[in-house]
Amino acid sequence: MRPLLLLLAALAAAPASAERLTLDRIHGETSLAGPGVRNLRVSPDGERVTFLRGSADNQYQLDLWEYNTKSKATRRLIDSKKLVPTEELSLEEKARRERARTAGLSGILNYFWSPDGKQLLVPIAGNLYLLEAAKPDVARKVASGNVTDPKISPRGRYVSFVRDQNLIVIDLKTGAERALTTDGKGTIHNGEAEFVAQEEMSQHTGYYWAPDDSAIAYRRYDEAPVPVARRFEIFADRTEVIDQHYPAAGDPNVLIDLMVVNPATGEQRKVDLGAEKDIYLIRADFSADAKTLVYQRQSRDQKRLDLVAVDVATLTQRPLLTETSKTWVEINNDLRFLKGRNAFIWASERTGRKHLYLYDLNGKLLHPISRGEWGVDDILAVDEGANKVYISSNREAVIDKQTYVLALDGSTADKPNRITKGDGWHEASFAGNGKLFVETYSSPSVPPQVSIRKPDGSMVEWLEKNELNANHPYAKYLPDHLPTEYGSMKAADGQTLYYSIIKPANFDASKRYPVFLFTYGGPHSQRVTRAWGNYFDQYMAQQGFVVFRLDNRGSGRRERQFTDTLYGNLGKHEVEDQVAGVDWLAKQSFVDPKRIGVFGWSYGGFMTLRLLAAASDKIAMGVSVAPVTDWALYDTHYTERYVGATPKSNPAAYEQSGVFAHLDGLKSPLLLIHGMADDNVLFTNTTRLIDDLVKRNVQFELMTYPGAKHGISGRSSQRHVYGLIESFFKKQLGGTEPK
Repeated sequence: MRPLLLLLAALAAAPASAERLTLDRIHGETSLAGPGVRNLRVSPDGERVTFLRGSADNQYQLDLWEYNTKSKATRRLIDSKKLVPTEELSLEEKARRERARTAGLSGILNYFWSPDGKQLLVPIAGNLYLLEAAKPDVARKVASGNVTDPKISPRGRYVSFVRDQNLIVIDLKTGAERALTTDGKGTIHNGEAEFVAQEEMSQHTGYYWAPDDSAIAYRRYDEAPVPVARRFEIFADRTEVIDQHYPAAGDPNVLIDLMVVNPATGEQRKVDLGAEKDIYLIRADFSADAKTLVYQRQSRDQKRLDLVAVDVATLTQRPLLTETSKTWVEINNDLRFLKGRNAFIWASERTGRKHLYLYDLNGKLLHPISRGEWGVDDILAVDEGANKVYISSNREAVIDKQTYVLALDGSTADKPNRITKGDGWHEASFAGNGKLFVETYSSPSVPPQVSIRKPDGSMVEWLEKNELNANHPYAKYLPDHLPTEYGSMKAADGQTLYYSIIKPANFDASKRYPVFLFTYGGPHSQRVTRAWGNYFDQYMAQQGFVVFRLDNRGSGRRERQFTDTLYGNLGKHEVEDQVAGVDWLAKQSFVDPKRIGVFGWSYGGFMTLRLLAAASDKIAMGVSVAPVTDWALYDTHYTERYVGATPKSNPAAYEQSGVFAHLDGLKSPLLLIHGMADDNVLFTNTTRLIDDLVKRNVQFELMTYPGAKHGISGRSSQRHVYGLIESFFKKQLGGTEPK
């Protein structure tokens, strides 16, 4: 009831002079969601909750803030504009931000607490600052010159970072800087994660500290074997030629090594990763006593994942466990070593759903921590003393995210206790000791609210209540806000698909409306969630469209039966499910079946093309942004995982999974959009499609953005691209925009 009551109260409090939602306002400098926060962290001593927040006049310029749990006061610690008035980013940093999906942000994007909770390490624009939490006005620059991936060591003696492809440490006792590697140049990289590790494995670091500061394990890779893709990045006033080592499907990957270095002496040792060199090094971790280094090694076909223990003193190895799959072994970041015993928590999908298991350091399974017909999203915290493991899951509703607690001893494996309240989306960030957490909650009618809570879920204090009252930035648009409805339908094989729908403004059940169908459709991405909504969806509904989303088979946070369906033939089952959604829409009395359009970006751009090719008789038009058109052009780790082969080993699978074999069916109007400096889905995907459509004499419309990467980021570009999408939908489908 809470979301409904809040919405009714907000409607009552809304000002009489309500305004219509506009694209200019959606992409304005201040956030419609209210004073949102990100990168929430609890200080090691539990006295402060720190977070990043957009400045008052620019939601994309992030500053560092804190809430003091003793004084109950909130204050800004660092004004990023005062610290660095003008940012100049290196090409490496721009690329990292593109991988991390933060290319549209500026200011402070990350920060780190010292172990004693007294200092903060803040990177900004290639420089590194250290400041006292109690005296944040004095920030000391400790490093400069294209610094990336900085950290404070677990015991707090060192600051570490990567600069110019080498791993560097600063001894905070002496202030001395030491280059732990010096050969980083050209194709040799130290302490960095390679392209596919960043883009596809969620690995944005390439080095890992021992918990006692005695050693660092780091990745050393050579990208010389990886073919060079010569890209032309076309800007408004120039063209730059970029030689990018891009491992397309079937190509050689980087040569990877795992090294161990002593930060005090610089002594280097190499870990033997095995006879097979064509592997993926997923990540490395140290045991709590720092005596054991554990690394994860995945086979090139991704059907095998080995967890291997290394004695740090001698480098002798022993296998701990192996995961195998007929399709692919999913990777995660949920490995946790216990401090009170020689054991670790491991996450596995061996039962068809992701669950947690406790192992000893000899690789012996002790017991399951979770089990049942539900799955774990992530481990949030482990409190050994209280025998508790905190997790996120969609156990009770696929479209929700909730926080639960399990007993570490396995006694509650099939009955976790839910500690968050209210239907919707709950993100939790725990203190290191598990004694406190910060919750961010939202629903379709409640913008993100941030609170500090005890481990049982009880309230300590609001960090950002963010009430939808008359002073809220969304208040003037609230009278026109349209509710999101949720439902489900069955796929061809009987599996359940979830959808959301927003009916248009001034809805009249006796009328028929055009449809704005948004799709992503790619593996592991969930787009139907009970969370504060997408403003463009809301805008299009207010423009007179039925707005529809459907999570097809392969989508995220589901069981393996659901995701494995797409293996070996990308596009087939995803398109079947989206067409089933179109068929369902066409049967609704309020939908005009001749005016259904589809829009998608990236994998969604691919889906748009495949949907038009498969069902132009049912889908009247489409907008495809940055689409993959030929999976042989996309990277190794992602493509080979899902296609299940290389272009040479199974060319038929690539032909059927791509776009070109299906283009005979593409008859509906198409708007094709791509950034002209895209280094993820290379612009070649679109130029090849353009060439093929021209040869077929298929008319289409095209928009390219000079200098734009995959996300076409930046307020002006975002405002323009979404205005273009709206215009094309209205041109092709008309509309019933309310007066």
